[in-house]
Amino acid sequence: MQRKQQEKEAHSSAQTVMATILQSIPKEAQVSKIDYEGPRIALYTKSPLYLMEHNEIISDLVNIIKKRIVVRTEESIRKTEEEARQIIAKALPKEAELAGTFFDNATGEVSVEVKRPWLLHNNPAFNVAQVTEAAGWRLRIRKATSIQSSTIQAINYNLKVSSSDRAKHLKQIGENIFRPRLAQKSEVSLLTLGGFGQVGRSCMLLTTPESKILLDCGVNPGARTPAESFPRLDWANLTLDEIDAIVISHAHLDHTGFLPVLCKYGYKGPIYCTEPTLPMMNLIQLDAIKVASAQGRAPLYAERDVKQIMKQTITIPYGTVTDIAPDMKLVFSNAGHILGSATCHFHIGNGDHNFVYTGDLKFGKSILFESASWNFPRVETLLIESTYGAREDVQPTRQEVESAFINAVNNTLVDGGKVLIPIPAVGRAQEIMMVIDHYMKAGQMVEAPVFMEGMISEASAIHESYPEYLARELRQKILETDDNPFDSEYFTNIEHSDAREEPLRDGTPCIILATSGMLEGGPVLEYFRNIAPGNKNKIIFVSYQVNGTLGRRVLDGAKQVSMLGREGKVEVVNVNCSMIKLDGFSGHSDYNQLLSFVHKLRPKLRRVLVNHGERRKCENLAMNIRRMFRVPAHYPQVQEAIKLF
Repeated sequence: MQRKQQEKEAHSSAQTVMATILQSIPKEAQVSKIDYEGPRIALYTKSPLYLMEHNEIISDLVNIIKKRIVVRTEESIRKTEEEARQIIAKALPKEAELAGTFFDNATGEVSVEVKRPWLLHNNPAFNVAQVTEAAGWRLRIRKATSIQSSTIQAINYNLKVSSSDRAKHLKQIGENIFRPRLAQKSEVSLLTLGGFGQVGRSCMLLTTPESKILLDCGVNPGARTPAESFPRLDWANLTLDEIDAIVISHAHLDHTGFLPVLCKYGYKGPIYCTEPTLPMMNLIQLDAIKVASAQGRAPLYAERDVKQIMKQTITIPYGTVTDIAPDMKLVFSNAGHILGSATCHFHIGNGDHNFVYTGDLKFGKSILFESASWNFPRVETLLIESTYGAREDVQPTRQEVESAFINAVNNTLVDGGKVLIPIPAVGRAQEIMMVIDHYMKAGQMVEAPVFMEGMISEASAIHESYPEYLARELRQKILETDDNPFDSEYFTNIEHSDAREEPLRDGTPCIILATSGMLEGGPVLEYFRNIAPGNKNKIIFVSYQVNGTLGRRVLDGAKQVSMLGREGKVEVVNVNCSMIKLDGFSGHSDYNQLLSFVHKLRPKLRRVLVNHGERRKCENLAMNIRRMFRVPAHYPQVQEAIKLF
């Protein structure tokens, strides 16, 4: 009887929301339909110009109903794509240089890519609202990239062909989110499924009587058995249908590598991440299929499963409060780790509990990203990573590491040698590119060609596509000037192995960035084979070298190493070049930065949980948080259930 009463009350509450909207919208807005669109309420209008010019109507409504509202154009007023394209092209100033358009039928939005978006800001000759009215499609102005991202193009194509399915999917998600809330009592638990007391396979389940939310879903590539490789979803004792949503903090495989498997076996619900995380995740997951095949292993999933993720993903910008369940709101904030990486702030119940999951965190500014955000309005439980959680894990300052990098490169180039930097394609490569471009332009680094091979160029195109997620100075360069560091004259992308002749030519000082970062496969091996024997050359390691990898053996001083040659024969390579390992370019916080982050949140905290680190590092960080801040801190292991509230 009580349950029926609760359902009745909640149903009438949903009707009240719709009635409030209808009463608050003037007739001039010509709103013809109100519908759920995932975590948002969409208002379909025949007069977008009116609502865009009177945006206070929408902001007042949002304040009243406490839900996200988007304005959509009624399908009947949308011109054909060809007509709309002509209207947009005619309205745009020619010097802005229109590069392309993408029409999304599911939302009625058109992404307009221009080379000089700054020419449209405060330009009286170009009015977004008027062009939207004329074309019938809601405009979204984007900066065109110097190199087109094939990943983003593929995602756009897949979104287009699945637009009617996506529209239905979004409506269904909305009905689930805004469904009647059945349980009035808030209880919050966290089930640890992976990434606790270890690095790899990050995954946990946040549960309330109302909802089950999966946070991250990674793999541990170095593990020997499936029980250690994959998240322990079997222990959580739940079916895929019971998961209300999956929230992804960032794109790395140790946080997303098992996600395509869930879609393969029938997960149909929403996947939430930031806008750049979708293409980054896509790029990395598809590359994992290639790597597995090249190593003679059966991939865990197929390309179609990665495509399925695109259709189910809802992207959310930083700082946007979003309902993801009847009793849960989510806000993403910058985590400073890689492009689009986010701290995840969960607001549970009616202010009952606030849980913040840092994901991978960099609490320090770099050329590429701002330092991680820390000013959450409320946080009772913090779950923080501890990759560098030991006391001795203190990295040099950015100034020190950049100075050491400049000296190492300059000494080699002046001597006529080549610099090889084995590098992960996502994050670290772009950071090093920005450092090189900055110091060469400033005249502090010897000017020389920089050759790149592997996924670096594609990952860089994705970075350039989302300048709003980059550090302020870099964002301004891309969005407001023609001085785009990603399009620097110093950089040359090697697209095919036949083009390696130039960087490997004798007597040509140059810098080579190639994947992978630990010399464990990829194009870097061919460069290593040629560069290692030359005593004028240098290898600069800027990422962690795991025990057992070729990179670690070389770093530890091996003078000869065995490698598979071009025809499958083992060959011995003499290592006569010099080498240096530079700490400080890491995308993770060091020990001091982790403690500084906790210190910033200390007045609000009731409990700290520590994950994503070797057991010893988790233990050390938790112990020192307890000692220094007098806050209860715990380092759970995999397969623990923790009551948060």
